[in-house]
Amino acid sequence: MAAALVVAGCGRDDRALERPEAETTSTARPATTAAPTTTESTATPPPPPRSLFPIEDLEPVVGGLSVPWDLAFVDEVTFLVTERSGTVRVVEDGVLRADPALRLDAVARGEGGVLGMALHPDFPERRWAYVYYTASGGNTLSRFTVADDLTMSDEEQLLGGIPAAPSHDGGRIAFGPDGHLYVTTGDAAQPELAASLESMAGKILRVTADGGVPDDNPFPGLPVWSYGHRNPQGLAWTSDGELYATEHGPSGDLGLRARDEVNRIVPGGFYGWPFVAGLDPTGRGEPPAEPIAPVATSGGAATWAPSGIAAAREGERDVLLFAGLRGEGLFRLDVPGGGVARVVEDLGRVRISTIGPDGCLYLGTSNTDGRGDPGPEDDRVLRAC
Repeated sequence: MAAALVVAGCGRDDRALERPEAETTSTARPATTAAPTTTESTATPPPPPRSLFPIEDLEPVVGGLSVPWDLAFVDEVTFLVTERSGTVRVVEDGVLRADPALRLDAVARGEGGVLGMALHPDFPERRWAYVYYTASGGNTLSRFTVADDLTMSDEEQLLGGIPAAPSHDGGRIAFGPDGHLYVTTGDAAQPELAASLESMAGKILRVTADGGVPDDNPFPGLPVWSYGHRNPQGLAWTSDGELYATEHGPSGDLGLRARDEVNRIVPGGFYGWPFVAGLDPTGRGEPPAEPIAPVATSGGAATWAPSGIAAAREGERDVLLFAGLRGEGLFRLDVPGGGVARVVEDLGRVRISTIGPDGCLYLGTSNTDGRGDPGPEDDRVLRAC
């Protein structure tokens, strides 16, 4: 893919994504938290802002969406898009179909609602779509049959009762190179759940396409792939098969702010929450395992509120492009060992960052979510090729 170097201007000061939340009382015994270990420096000066894509030619694909959360591509000109308010919509050649492909009785409260979506890797031979949404009994992963006209029916619940709350619901789902489905869940504003293997909250889960637990999961019989996450909202695999995830840092809980993360995910890894935020111990107590440090963190002064993430290749280097909500833009991180630079701004809140089957970068705004300043075309999906 040809590289196009684009310089972005300075953005406005970033603020925390969410209002401060009440602290949750800890039952952990007092102890000094060990400093997290890492093999990669987070102090590397960032590279000049640039992008693999001609961002100056970023063009609108479709507008008039209601808090779009995720895209699933049927082909190069057709995709499904979830709307947090309760629907899955169809976009064909840039035209938003009037009738939704699916309406769900979702609890669209705060950060909950209809969130992540993925198609089976063998689609259309296996006509299944997977949706993560907030139901009355908690967050749910369900599978639907997709008809030829792309309408969806015959719901089959694969995972249910995942703790849900008006904040910290996670929600990104994606099939990995191994053919298994990965699911991000938030701590549901109960930090202690993230560190407990008895809860599906605050985790990255890994299940089969049928919802079963793979035999090689790190904790036998459990769908847990990694734990100790606060609110992860992005998943991407680099060319070497490594999984990376974005994660929202504290927004007042435990007396901390910011400290958003990009993490390299290893099976069975513990990622610190609520004992460590970014690189900083929280004073919460003794963690259940040695925390794995992030490959990049926003620190305590500014926030990205990172969501969707895409992986691309530039020469011999892997590049991660992640969306920022409160950070209002698209950010670039070269791995390993790179710094973070903003490469897109002036779109407001950005939640979706993914690469389509046409090789183009797709971004989705989230300005109608109650925390943004929507323009007349928002929310939108845009593309750079």
